[in-house]
Amino acid sequence: MVMYEKTAEHFGQKFKDLPEGHLLVNLGPSHPATHGILQNVIQIDGERVVDTESVIGYVHRCFEKLGERYDYNQFLVCTDRMNYVSTPLNNIGWILTVEKMMQIQVPDRVTYVRMIISELSRIMDHIICNGIMGVDLGAFSGLLHLFHHRENIYQILEKLTGARLTTTFCRVGGMERDIYPEFQTEIKLILKGLKPALDEFEELLIRNKIFNERTKGIGGISAERAIAYGFSGPNLRAAGVPWDVRKNDPYMFYDKVDFDIPVGEDGSALDRTLVRMEEMRQSMRIIEQLIDGIPEGPYHADVPHTFLPPKDRVYNNMEELIYHFKIIMHGVKVPQGEYYHATEAANGELGFYVVSEGEKSPWRVHVRRPCFWYYQAFPEMVKGGLLADTIATMSSLNVIAGELDC
Repeated sequence: MVMYEKTAEHFGQKFKDLPEGHLLVNLGPSHPATHGILQNVIQIDGERVVDTESVIGYVHRCFEKLGERYDYNQFLVCTDRMNYVSTPLNNIGWILTVEKMMQIQVPDRVTYVRMIISELSRIMDHIICNGIMGVDLGAFSGLLHLFHHRENIYQILEKLTGARLTTTFCRVGGMERDIYPEFQTEIKLILKGLKPALDEFEELLIRNKIFNERTKGIGGISAERAIAYGFSGPNLRAAGVPWDVRKNDPYMFYDKVDFDIPVGEDGSALDRTLVRMEEMRQSMRIIEQLIDGIPEGPYHADVPHTFLPPKDRVYNNMEELIYHFKIIMHGVKVPQGEYYHATEAANGELGFYVVSEGEKSPWRVHVRRPCFWYYQAFPEMVKGGLLADTIATMSSLNVIAGELDC
């Protein structure tokens, strides 16, 4: 943090005529605790936070406008780069929206694999959030303890998609390719090692007296205020609201599996951390119910006007060549209308609003990214607290700049 030298011309009248002894400090836009390019101009009296102005837009990449130029499969390269810590959750949310628009029913095999990958991605995201929170507060060993388990999940994604971070997972109508032979065995091994690792991580960090004193009651928010701000996901559940899209508005097969919704009490940094810890265990519980039951069958729906045929058939069959040409040149045509579909991403309700005019690209795309809604509450949550507590609060919110101003 450095002294913020710009005057009220940049921030209007908010920080004009500071009282004697008050200072402005600049948290970001390039700071290790902001987890991305975002900025908080903080007015302090000693160590006490008096007021805060949050500024976003440093990484804005116009994804919504790109969505109006790309076709429906191409837009996956943008959803990859929103919350890049758990990219398959973004991709699956977009694909489910398009399939809802086209009324495509994918094979059960596809749904099983998508759910398994979704829950693995949720685990990856929560490992990073809780692990990095420890780092932000001065405890590095907890992150190292869990990181190689996250690396094991990345190996699964790499074998399945060919990529690690920006996976471009799924296609309209199914998946790009089928699962590999060792898929189920390797996931079982990951779960076997992750269970005791989470218990050890909890002993190492969550039950640490210093960590508890730095997070308990810090950055809290009431259920009423969280709802008013539009909170969702772990941050809403930590405030005591048991809302989860997977339970309250089920999609895929989430209504057919058993899992609990962990909730907190005061919406504090500690409660947000504890909720994410339990959610990882619930994600493993979901995967265990699915992994041995993956049905046989195709890895995409019978929609030749939407799904690219295999290359060997394109090279040897005129009809398949025509389908390939039409999809590449003319794109996937979606019926006219307005559509919205939401999924439970790692940070909360991720929704896609799409307006189609029947062309290969949407007329309008709008993304309901969960980060944008709860980050609005940051000034209220840190006001009156210590400057050091702003780090714990921001870290526990899991603000991902790529999702915040996509």
